[in-house]
Amino acid sequence: MAGEGERTPAVSRAIRVLALLEKAGGTPQGVSEMARQLSVARSSLFNICLTLEADGLITRSGNGYRLGRRLVELGGAYLRTDDPVQAFYQACNETPLLHDEICQLAVLDGTEVLYLAAHAGRMPLRMTASIGSRFPASITAVGNALLARLDDDEIRRRFADPATRPAWTDRSVTDLDALVEKIRTVRRRGHGRDLGEVFPGVRGLAVTVAPQYSGEQAYALGTSLMQERCDDEIETRAVEALQAMAARIANPMNLAADGGGRD
Repeated sequence: MAGEGERTPAVSRAIRVLALLEKAGGTPQGVSEMARQLSVARSSLFNICLTLEADGLITRSGNGYRLGRRLVELGGAYLRTDDPVQAFYQACNETPLLHDEICQLAVLDGTEVLYLAAHAGRMPLRMTASIGSRFPASITAVGNALLARLDDDEIRRRFADPATRPAWTDRSVTDLDALVEKIRTVRRRGHGRDLGEVFPGVRGLAVTVAPQYSGEQAYALGTSLMQERCDDEIETRAVEALQAMAARIANPMNLAADGGGRD
């Protein structure tokens, strides 16, 4: 058995191939080009690709490879066993104030947020993240809510590179000092808020979901509302609804106990 910290080279290279194809965004990648980018021998990478292809993790497309459908099955299996994800969907459907709105469940991954679940609602707004999407944590409400769990020094360390603080709109906070101050405000206020930093005219709100177990990664629960119909009173009600949903997601037993949120 490999000791802690040891990695099997072939497995490590296979993971790097999958990550490279993910970054390619569906554009097929040839073996020679992948070998060049990963700095490995073409013959070695060719054998890895054959193995991944045989297991359905990647598939041939023209003269290259792209991600395979087997990854969808594996991702679905993960989501089906992740209690917070299942609890999220149930809570969305049973919360009158938000069940018609866009809601998301996300985790922090470095300087980005990874979306694990998305509830589309019934409203016309469709500018939102889908399952598996990654957005900058610096400008998203869910990202800000999760960053509030870190101290200022850690935030400065993670976001030292300006590339981690992109401007998606003219309201996006890109200055490091301004980001630190914004997260301090999130800590005082108790919830994350995005006022048009990701999409113009959209107000994002988010709260954290308390981990069920010690050492478990924290989640953030967010919603996206049209700014034109979201005043401070509606924000307060939406945050209260998110907090109630977060409490139920943190302890799925509550889903059966109270029969859903209240408007």
